[in-house]
Amino acid sequence: MVAERDAVVLLSGGLDSATTLAIARSKGFRCHALSFDYGQRHKQELEAASAVAARGGAAEHRIARLDMGFIGGSALTDMDLAVPTEPTSGIPITYVPARNTVFLAMALAWAEALGAFDIFIGVNAVDYSGYPDCRPAFLQAFESLANVATRAGIEGTPCRIQAPLLFLTKAEIIKAGLALGVDYALTLSCYAPGATGYPCGTCDACRLRAKGFAEAGLADPALVSSTRL
Repeated sequence: MVAERDAVVLLSGGLDSATTLAIARSKGFRCHALSFDYGQRHKQELEAASAVAARGGAAEHRIARLDMGFIGGSALTDMDLAVPTEPTSGIPITYVPARNTVFLAMALAWAEALGAFDIFIGVNAVDYSGYPDCRPAFLQAFESLANVATRAGIEGTPCRIQAPLLFLTKAEIIKAGLALGVDYALTLSCYAPGATGYPCGTCDACRLRAKGFAEAGLADPALVSSTRL
């Protein structure tokens, strides 16, 4: 038997990251799931991430604590800014400055310590909010940086940033995940969930998720799950 390769998988607890974990596992990786408690208002996503990691076969799941709230500038970390309930023009206020750069840097450090050369991230540049750190150009640039910034990179074992959902529609992501056994009832995509974790249904993340399930011709299991009522 071929030994499993190690990989770090960024896991928010949402639909995309749950699917990404399933894809990484299907490719034969031993997955070390990494989530972040970064001062986000939707901290319930961390409970979802733990459930997804356990159900999805992650070898381990760690939650790194970072204070990004002091930076400000995002409705996800500044409680004085409201999460928009209608579509807005341009990059929305739910964008967290440099969030994916910070998360990937932490994932890179852990991957190097593990002797892993693959980092999986569930970003998407089709059905998305237009965040600059979800684009192919960003991922390519970060991978290039990673391979001149680490001992592993300069010694000839480069890191690969894998974004298997990058060019898929949300409906295609959902279908791919279901084919791999992802339980979407465990996931939480909402930016402003209620105290029990039930999604608001009006934020950008909720609208994109609803669009995906509608286009896939499926009901969203998280909306009928008893754990979210």
